[in-house]
Formats: sequence, structure tokens, C-alpha cells
Amino acid sequence: MRNVRIGLVQAQWEGDVEDEGKIEENIEKMIRKHEGFADIAVQQKVQVLCFQELFYGPYFCAEQDKKWYKYAESIPGPLCARMGELAKEHGFILIAPMYEEQDVGVYYNTAIVIDSDGSLLGKMRKMHIPQIEPGFQEKFYFRPGNLGYPVFETSLAKIGVYICYDRHFPEGARALGLNGAEIVFNPSATVAGLSEHLWTIEQPAHAVANGYFIAAINRVGEEPWKTGTFYGSSYVADPRGQIVIQGSRDKEELVVADIDLDMIREVRNVWQFYRDRRPDSYGSLTDL
Repeated sequence: MRNVRIGLVQAQWEGDVEDEGKIEENIEKMIRKHEGFADIAVQQKVQVLCFQELFYGPYFCAEQDKKWYKYAESIPGPLCARMGELAKEHGFILIAPMYEEQDVGVYYNTAIVIDSDGSLLGKMRKMHIPQIEPGFQEKFYFRPGNLGYPVFETSLAKIGVYICYDRHFPEGARALGLNGAEIVFNPSATVAGLSEHLWTIEQPAHAVANGYFIAAINRVGEEPWKTGTFYGSSYVADPRGQIVIQGSRDKEELVVADIDLDMIREVRNVWQFYRDRRPDSYGSLTDL
């Protein structure tokens, strides 16, 4: 049995969106909050820990304001190094979603993957960028990802990342499976009234179609823009599409699940979707 214990952090943002002078203070407060969850994760023997989308800030895409560019971090950079030290100190694999500045004026919604020895294995840049009124004005802040659908060979499992809005697109979910993913993490920031009905439909379906585990993370609470309530409900779904564990709708918490990666082989030996797929007949999809 290849047992792995996964931890998902769903947290509420705390800070002052009006005072630009408090940006560093706000960032530090959220980083420390997540480091506190990391301490809890160690106590619960978590081996792979994932933070929520843009974990150290609010979901600032509710408005268009250049001041939020100040939240962007270089990768590698100081925060990346700090997360590496956190992973190394606690001996777990860490997925940390960040606002990345590749160059001046060039920004991505990114997640880094750090192995249990603190080494940076790589990053995934959000591929699909929404522009939905009101509340999701991401094209103002992010370029579409240009790194494809990488899968990271960690010390415990092959890990893929699909960030928030990406989950609505089955093509990338399939690409992660074809690239060898055993666990796909989907860190998100999504509010009730828009996507909650889809939250536990789409991703378990990806898990079934691709024969891997899905770990979906969402933040909780309301933020100053009042565009909706982040409804938490972080969960892990297995390759049969069953939800193994699900967090609360409104509480900050660490959601922990034990999974057996050997289930992937067991399920794929029954449902031969990779054997029976017909890529020779799909070419026209990219022409439509």
C-alpha cells in the first residue's frame, strides 16, 4: 500500500485593503497564519500540504487596481526560499500558490511545488484566466500560463496542479493524467452563487475520467469587496469519484485525508479509459 496523508488549508484573509502602507504587514500576517497551519499539519503527520490560491493575500481580483501588483513575488525569491525552509523543517511536500512577477509588468497566477527536502521542483502557471463581472477580473492581473501542464516527481507521489478556474476545462485535467499525475491539487478562490453547484461535480468527474486523486482547496469568509462568500468545503476525491473527506463551509481549518495511491492501478485496471481513448479522432477539437 502506498499510503499518503494530505493536508488542505482553507483560511480567511485578514488585513486592510485601503491602507497601502500596510501591504507588507498584511502579507506577513497571512504567511504566519499559514505557517501556523503547517505546525498543525506536522502534528497530524501530514506528508503533502497545499495552501489556497494566492494564499498570502486577499482575492484582489474583485477590483482593478495597480496597487495589488505590489503583492507579486519573484520565483525563486525570498518568499519561495521561506516556503522551502518551511517544507524542509517539517519534512513535508508543499504546494504554495503565489502571485508571480516574472519581469516588470509581467505577472502570473502561479503555484510552486517544493519537495520534503526543501528543494523547489518547479511551478505551474494558471492556464485559463477568467474575466467575469462582478468579482473575477483576473485578466487585469495575470497573463495566461505558458508552462503547460507539468507533473512533479516528488519523494512520495507524482503531483500536478490545476489552479481555480482551470478546473472547468477537462482538456488540461486529461493532460495532467497523461503526464503521469497521481494527485492533482486545485487551489481556488471561489464564491457562493457562482460556482458552488459545480464544486463537487466537475472535479470528482476529472478524478474518474483520469483515474487519479483530486484535492480541491477553497478559502472561507467574506472579503471587503462583498462580491460573495468564499464557501470553503475543501475536499479530496478518489479515482472512483468518491469524496474521501470534506471541510466545513465557513471555518478556517486543516482538512486531512489518508489516501492509498495503489487505488489508481486498481481503478484503471477496471476502467480502461486510457486504453480506449481515441486521440486520432480528436484532432479537430483544436480547430474549432
